[in-house]
Amino acid sequence: MSEEKTITETSSYGKDTPVGRPDIDGRAGVFVPTAEFDIDNNSTTIRRGAGIVGYGNLDGTLTVYFESNRFDESGLHKWENKARKAYDRLVMTAPTVSKAKLDARLLEQVGIIDGMGINLKHPERLTHWLEISNVPDTAPEEPIVRWKNRS
Repeated sequence: MSEEKTITETSSYGKDTPVGRPDIDGRAGVFVPTAEFDIDNNSTTIRRGAGIVGYGNLDGTLTVYFESNRFDESGLHKWENKARKAYDRLVMTAPTVSKAKLDARLLEQVGIIDGMGINLKHPERLTHWLEISNVPDTAPEEPIVRWKNRS
C-alpha cells in the first residue's frame, strides 16, 4: 500500500484543470497558493488576497492571470471581483504584467470560473488564503457566485 501524499506533495494540475486558453465565457481554473508558494519572496508579483485564474499547459505547468488590486480600487475589494477581472483579461488575451507561467505544485485548484460565474469546490481553502492574506472580509458569501447579466 502506498503512502498517502499531502496536498503540497502533489500537483494541482488534475483532471478538472482546464487545458489551454479558454474562449470568451469558457472554463478556467480558480487557484490559491500552496504552502510551497513563497508569498513573501516571489518574483511573479502575485500579492496576498489575489484572485488567481488560469489553465493547464501541455508541459504540466499552469498559466495564470491574477488581480491583486494593487491600486486599491473600491470595485475590486471583493475577491470575486478580482477573480472576474483576471478572468476577463485571460479570455480577452489582454496585455498585462499580471500573468505568469508557474510550476503546478505552487498552486492548488479550488474551483472553476466561466462566463456565468464561479463555482468553488473547496471554499475552505480560498477562505484560508484570504485569512492568511489578512483580507477575510473579501471572501464570497457562497461557494457559487453568479455574474449579473452583462447587458
